[in-house]
Amino acid sequence: MKPSRDISRLIEIMAALRDPETGCPWDVKQDFASIAPYTIEEAYEVLDAIQRGDMHDLREELGDLLLQVVFHARMAEEAGHFDFGDVVEAITTKMIRRHPHVFGETDARQADAVKVMWEKIKAEEKKERLARRTPDQREEHGYLDDVAIALPALMRALKLQQKAARVGFDWKAAEPVLDKIEEEIGELRQAIVQSRHDEVAEEFGDLLFALVNLGRHLDVDPESALRSANEKFRRRFHQIERELKANEKDLGSATLDEMEILWQRAKKMK
Repeated sequence: MKPSRDISRLIEIMAALRDPETGCPWDVKQDFASIAPYTIEEAYEVLDAIQRGDMHDLREELGDLLLQVVFHARMAEEAGHFDFGDVVEAITTKMIRRHPHVFGETDARQADAVKVMWEKIKAEEKKERLARRTPDQREEHGYLDDVAIALPALMRALKLQQKAARVGFDWKAAEPVLDKIEEEIGELRQAIVQSRHDEVAEEFGDLLFALVNLGRHLDVDPESALRSANEKFRRRFHQIERELKANEKDLGSATLDEMEILWQRAKKMK
């Protein structure tokens, strides 16, 4: 089998890998749950390539992410649910429906008008999804239940807050959120003093949730901000490592005071 630019070749490759008799043993034993972590990982590797500006890696990582879609579609086809063509049809239907100003007769080119129309169409789609559920499922379904549980925690917190804000459940400015953060810090301190680990964990979660809310009001994406902070920490710590090595020392032999001096020096570097 030869490589190809045609998506059908990738679908054929996946079918061959999943063949119970002649396929790859690892691929054959996978299911939706076991593959899901790889799907998330590949999405983050796409993001990493974008942030590094590496177009060669981006091409490769997009291919890896596409493979995940084909993999899930193949397993669904084997179970008789849907196939890759159904996935393509579903997303093309959705994109055409959500852009009547491009593919239909609606004339709405202004950004605000497009946003209003987008929200209206999404609301209609939600009603259709609810109509497909059983009566019990419909009764249990809440307003925020459409925010996926599997999202990274910071991203899910942001989306929950954004959706609640659409119906007016929100602070009007950042200052009250700062007050809430101070309140949460006080509650966390109290839980720590009382040595109640369950409450410490709960209050710590409340503090993180409040910090995400502050970022939303400051127009700062919490996931991106934390990712940048992570990289800044790694870069500065690596500078400590380099300076210790230049002085014929290593991390294991350096004292905290020595590392703190080098840390402060690293902070002054770009």
